[in-house]
Amino acid sequence: MNFILHLLFGIIGAIIATSLPGLLNMYSAKISMNEGRKKAILFATGVTLAVLLETLLALVFARYLDRNPEIIALLQKVVLGVFVSVSIYFFFIAKDVRKEPIEARNHSKTNRFFLGFILSAINFLPIPYWVYMSVTFSSFGWFTFSNLNILATVVGSSIGTFIVMGVYIWFFRPKENQRKLNKLNMNYLIGLVTTIISIITFIKIINNM
Repeated sequence: MNFILHLLFGIIGAIIATSLPGLLNMYSAKISMNEGRKKAILFATGVTLAVLLETLLALVFARYLDRNPEIIALLQKVVLGVFVSVSIYFFFIAKDVRKEPIEARNHSKTNRFFLGFILSAINFLPIPYWVYMSVTFSSFGWFTFSNLNILATVVGSSIGTFIVMGVYIWFFRPKENQRKLNKLNMNYLIGLVTTIISIITFIKIINNM
Protein backbone atom coordinates (compact mmCIF):
# COMPACT_ATOMS: atom_id res chain seq x y z
CA MET A 1 0.00 0.00 0.00
CA ASN A 2 2.88 2.34 0.87
CA PHE A 3 4.42 1.63 -2.53
CA ILE A 4 1.16 2.54 -4.29
CA LEU A 5 0.80 5.79 -2.32
CA HIS A 6 4.33 6.87 -3.17
CA LEU A 7 3.78 5.86 -6.79
CA LEU A 8 0.69 8.10 -6.89
CA PHE A 9 2.67 10.85 -5.18
CA GLY A 10 5.22 10.67 -7.99
CA ILE A 11 2.59 10.61 -10.74
CA ILE A 12 0.52 13.50 -9.35
CA GLY A 13 3.61 15.54 -8.48
CA ALA A 14 4.99 15.15 -12.01
CA ILE A 15 1.66 16.03 -13.63
CA ILE A 16 1.42 19.21 -11.54
CA ALA A 17 5.02 20.14 -12.38
CA THR A 18 4.79 19.53 -16.14
CA SER A 19 1.18 20.27 -17.12
CA LEU A 20 1.69 23.95 -17.98
CA PRO A 21 2.64 24.62 -21.63
CA GLY A 22 6.42 24.88 -21.75
CA LEU A 23 9.31 24.36 -24.15
CA LEU A 24 9.37 20.56 -23.89
CA ASN A 25 5.59 20.09 -24.07
CA MET A 26 5.12 22.51 -26.96
CA TYR A 27 8.11 21.09 -28.82
CA SER A 28 6.77 17.55 -28.51
CA ALA A 29 3.41 18.72 -29.91
CA LYS A 30 5.21 20.46 -32.76
CA ILE A 31 7.20 17.32 -33.60
CA SER A 32 3.96 15.31 -33.54
CA MET A 33 2.38 17.65 -36.08
CA ASN A 34 5.34 17.99 -38.41
CA GLU A 35 7.09 14.61 -38.19
CA GLY A 36 4.53 12.22 -36.77
CA ARG A 37 3.69 10.82 -33.37
CA LYS A 38 6.40 8.13 -33.41
CA LYS A 39 9.22 10.68 -33.38
CA ALA A 40 7.35 12.79 -30.83
CA ILE A 41 7.04 9.75 -28.55
CA LEU A 42 10.78 9.12 -28.87
CA PHE A 43 11.38 12.74 -27.91
CA ALA A 44 9.05 12.29 -24.91
CA THR A 45 10.90 9.09 -23.95
CA GLY A 46 14.19 10.98 -23.86
CA VAL A 47 12.60 13.68 -21.71
CA THR A 48 11.15 11.06 -19.35
CA LEU A 49 14.49 9.26 -18.93
CA ALA A 50 16.18 12.51 -17.93
CA VAL A 51 13.37 13.27 -15.46
CA LEU A 52 13.76 9.78 -13.97
CA LEU A 53 17.46 10.36 -13.29
CA GLU A 54 16.88 13.87 -11.94
CA THR A 55 14.11 12.66 -9.61
CA LEU A 56 16.33 9.85 -8.31
CA LEU A 57 19.17 12.30 -7.66
CA ALA A 58 16.78 14.71 -5.93
CA LEU A 59 15.30 12.06 -3.62
CA VAL A 60 18.67 10.63 -2.63
CA PHE A 61 19.81 14.15 -1.74
CA ALA A 62 16.51 14.82 0.06
CA ARG A 63 16.99 11.66 2.15
CA TYR A 64 20.33 13.02 3.34
CA LEU A 65 18.67 16.33 4.21
CA ASP A 66 15.86 14.54 6.03
CA ARG A 67 18.42 12.88 8.29
CA ASN A 68 19.95 16.26 9.10
CA PRO A 69 17.13 18.54 10.36
CA GLU A 70 19.46 21.48 10.99
CA ILE A 71 20.25 21.57 7.28
CA ILE A 72 16.53 21.48 6.40
CA ALA A 73 15.88 24.60 8.51
CA LEU A 74 18.58 26.45 6.61
CA LEU A 75 17.44 25.01 3.29
CA GLN A 76 13.87 26.25 3.82
CA LYS A 77 15.15 29.80 4.18
CA VAL A 78 17.32 29.43 1.09
CA VAL A 79 14.38 27.96 -0.86
CA LEU A 80 12.17 30.84 0.25
CA GLY A 81 14.71 33.34 -1.03
CA VAL A 82 15.13 31.47 -4.32
CA PHE A 83 11.40 31.17 -5.02
CA VAL A 84 10.71 34.80 -4.07
CA SER A 85 13.48 35.84 -6.47
CA VAL A 86 12.09 33.58 -9.19
CA SER A 87 8.60 35.00 -8.66
CA ILE A 88 9.89 38.57 -8.97
CA TYR A 89 11.84 37.62 -12.08
CA PHE A 90 8.90 36.02 -13.90
CA PHE A 91 6.43 38.74 -12.90
CA PHE A 92 8.55 41.83 -13.56
CA ILE A 93 11.81 41.03 -15.40
CA ALA A 94 11.41 38.07 -17.77
CA LYS A 95 10.63 38.80 -21.39
CA ASP A 96 7.18 38.14 -22.74
CA VAL A 97 7.05 34.58 -24.09
CA ARG A 98 3.79 34.88 -26.02
CA LYS A 99 5.23 33.80 -29.34
CA GLU A 100 5.19 30.89 -31.76
CA PRO A 101 6.82 27.70 -30.42
CA ILE A 102 10.13 26.61 -31.85
CA GLU A 103 9.76 25.31 -35.38
CA ALA A 104 10.44 21.60 -35.63
CA ARG A 105 12.67 20.30 -38.40
CA ASN A 106 12.96 16.82 -39.75
CA HIS A 107 15.45 14.75 -37.76
CA SER A 108 16.14 11.06 -37.27
CA LYS A 109 14.44 9.06 -34.53
CA THR A 110 17.72 8.69 -32.62
CA ASN A 111 18.30 12.43 -32.74
CA ARG A 112 14.81 13.05 -31.38
CA PHE A 113 15.40 10.74 -28.41
CA PHE A 114 18.73 12.34 -27.50
CA LEU A 115 17.37 15.84 -28.09
CA GLY A 116 14.57 15.14 -25.62
CA PHE A 117 17.04 13.75 -23.10
CA ILE A 118 19.47 16.67 -23.43
CA LEU A 119 16.83 19.42 -23.31
CA SER A 120 15.29 17.83 -20.23
CA ALA A 121 18.66 17.15 -18.56
CA ILE A 122 19.76 20.80 -18.77
CA ASN A 123 16.51 21.81 -17.10
CA PHE A 124 17.49 21.42 -13.44
CA LEU A 125 14.13 22.53 -12.01
CA PRO A 126 12.94 18.93 -11.28
CA ILE A 127 15.77 18.53 -8.75
CA PRO A 128 14.86 21.37 -6.34
CA TYR A 129 11.17 20.65 -6.98
CA TRP A 130 11.39 17.02 -5.83
CA VAL A 131 13.76 17.85 -2.98
CA TYR A 132 11.28 20.41 -1.70
CA MET A 133 8.20 18.22 -2.22
CA SER A 134 9.66 15.11 -0.60
CA VAL A 135 11.18 16.90 2.40
CA THR A 136 7.98 18.90 2.97
CA PHE A 137 5.72 15.84 2.75
CA SER A 138 8.15 13.91 4.97
CA SER A 139 7.83 16.61 7.66
CA PHE A 140 4.08 15.95 7.69
CA GLY A 141 4.62 12.18 7.85
CA TRP A 142 3.23 11.65 4.33
CA PHE A 143 6.49 10.53 2.72
CA THR A 144 9.23 8.14 3.82
CA PHE A 145 12.69 7.73 2.30
CA SER A 146 12.96 3.95 2.14
CA ASN A 147 14.59 2.54 -1.00
CA LEU A 148 11.30 1.04 -2.15
CA ASN A 149 9.37 4.29 -1.68
CA ILE A 150 12.04 6.27 -3.50
CA LEU A 151 11.83 3.77 -6.35
CA ALA A 152 8.03 4.11 -6.41
CA THR A 153 8.23 7.91 -6.53
CA VAL A 154 10.85 7.86 -9.29
CA VAL A 155 8.74 5.48 -11.38
CA GLY A 156 5.64 7.56 -10.68
CA SER A 157 7.43 10.75 -11.69
CA SER A 158 8.41 9.13 -14.99
CA ILE A 159 4.86 7.91 -15.61
CA GLY A 160 3.37 11.31 -14.80
CA THR A 161 5.81 13.11 -17.08
CA PHE A 162 5.15 10.73 -19.96
CA ILE A 163 1.38 11.05 -19.48
CA VAL A 164 1.56 14.84 -19.80
CA MET A 165 3.86 14.62 -22.81
CA GLY A 166 1.49 12.08 -24.36
CA VAL A 167 -1.48 14.41 -23.90
CA TYR A 168 0.39 17.17 -25.73
CA ILE A 169 1.48 14.78 -28.48
CA TRP A 170 -1.97 13.31 -29.10
CA PHE A 171 -4.36 16.16 -28.40
CA PHE A 172 -2.57 19.52 -28.42
CA ARG A 173 -2.30 21.36 -31.73
CA PRO A 174 -0.10 24.46 -31.45
CA LYS A 175 -1.45 26.13 -34.59
CA GLU A 176 -5.05 25.68 -33.47
CA ASN A 177 -4.36 26.84 -29.92
CA GLN A 178 -1.81 29.55 -30.68
CA ARG A 179 -4.38 32.34 -30.60
CA LYS A 180 -5.37 31.40 -27.05
CA LEU A 181 -1.75 31.03 -25.96
CA ASN A 182 -0.88 34.42 -27.47
CA LYS A 183 -3.21 36.01 -24.94
CA LEU A 184 -1.46 34.29 -22.06
CA ASN A 185 2.03 35.09 -20.86
CA MET A 186 3.32 31.83 -19.37
CA ASN A 187 5.74 33.79 -17.19
CA TYR A 188 2.78 34.91 -15.07
CA LEU A 189 1.64 31.32 -14.51
CA ILE A 190 5.13 30.24 -13.50
CA GLY A 191 5.40 33.28 -11.24
CA LEU A 192 2.05 32.40 -9.65
CA VAL A 193 3.19 28.83 -8.91
CA THR A 194 6.47 29.99 -7.33
CA THR A 195 4.60 32.62 -5.31
CA ILE A 196 2.29 29.95 -3.87
CA ILE A 197 5.30 27.79 -2.97
CA SER A 198 6.95 30.84 -1.36
CA ILE A 199 3.89 31.49 0.80
CA ILE A 200 3.71 27.83 1.92
CA THR A 201 7.42 27.84 2.74
CA PHE A 202 7.14 31.12 4.68
CA ILE A 203 4.24 29.76 6.74
CA LYS A 204 6.23 26.61 7.50
CA ILE A 205 9.26 28.64 8.62
CA ILE A 206 7.07 30.77 10.91
CA ASN A 207 5.46 27.67 12.42
CA ASN A 208 8.87 26.15 13.16
CA MET A 209 10.04 29.22 15.08
